[in-house]
Amino acid sequence: MKLVTTLCSLILASFLLFSCSKFSKVEKSKDVEYKLTKADEYYAKKKYRNAQTLYESLFPVYKGTQKFEDLYYKYAYCFYYEGMYREAENLFKGYLEVFPTSARAEEVDYMRAYCFYKQSPKIDLEQVNTIKAMNMMQTFINTHPGSPRIKEATEIIDQSRAKLEQKEYRTAKLYYDLEKYRASGIAFTNLLNKFPESNSGDQYKLMVVKSYYRFAKMSYRDKQPERYEQVVREYEDFIDRFPESKLLKEAEEFSNLSQTHIKEIQNEQNTSSVKR
Repeated sequence: MKLVTTLCSLILASFLLFSCSKFSKVEKSKDVEYKLTKADEYYAKKKYRNAQTLYESLFPVYKGTQKFEDLYYKYAYCFYYEGMYREAENLFKGYLEVFPTSARAEEVDYMRAYCFYKQSPKIDLEQVNTIKAMNMMQTFINTHPGSPRIKEATEIIDQSRAKLEQKEYRTAKLYYDLEKYRASGIAFTNLLNKFPESNSGDQYKLMVVKSYYRFAKMSYRDKQPERYEQVVREYEDFIDRFPESKLLKEAEEFSNLSQTHIKEIQNEQNTSSVKR
């Protein structure tokens, strides 16, 4: 078994050495047409790193010629297929600047926006590229209203918005879990305002009601009435926004409790005034 493994390793090493030697000869060749042909062959075989190296060396030779557009196009895609999305985006942008009337302009414009989407990070990190992807895709839709890629662009916008919504939800929920209820109420309110079309809108509004109730309950006694009143106002806003919500009854309970607490405090204050 060890002998077989050793032989396989030697064969693989020999193959790699031969491939490297073969590519090195192509790279050193003075025949630019030959190098371009080989670059296209590497590209077709998905050996993008080799193709990229050859295309780059041919830039000064073919710049300004009819073959330059195709060379530039494939060169940009080499970076994309290698997962180098930032570099690919810059190259797609450069392509559009050099060849604005190209038949490939619409495709490249989409790919430039798509590169930002591919750079969208994990949900816990800053979502700068996610926002850029949304904006770029919307610009693409506006610029190419008849494009067959509009459906894909719209789906990417929706996916990106969902990601941003989930990130903001996690932040708001963390405030609630840490018992920072005022911050939680503000965060859930902002979340609802930013994503009013969300299917979870009534859940966010319930969290606003609950957050301000918890905030009021933890407050000093003299601050509680006005803060419980805010709970009641948030509940009334809940009714206006989501009159058919299944969560309405739960929200109503917090409103009723708040009104009960307000009456208790008022009675205490009245009793205290009489004693004086």
